[in-house]
Amino acid sequence: MYWNTHDMSGWGWFAMSLSSIVFSALLVSIAVLLFRTVNRGPRGTNPPPPEVTPERLLAERFARGEIDEDEYWRRMAVLRADSSGRTEHSPRP
Repeated sequence: MYWNTHDMSGWGWFAMSLSSIVFSALLVSIAVLLFRTVNRGPRGTNPPPPEVTPERLLAERFARGEIDEDEYWRRMAVLRADSSGRTEHSPRP
């Protein structure tokens, strides 16, 4: 019944070993891709941009060289004074 007498040549062992390695790598690759797909967060959700504050805008203008240091500190003092509760229309002391 068995015509090959259950013997395998060197090429048969090589083909069997190579195919089992390729099959194992394929299974591991599928498992990794499936795991990454399942654990991925929702698409298209970017973190919100940082809050744009007047101080930040002033610092960016100073960093770009649009204003000099004296003007930066003058404007920063005005911003800090306004944030302490004084409005533009209130009389100055």
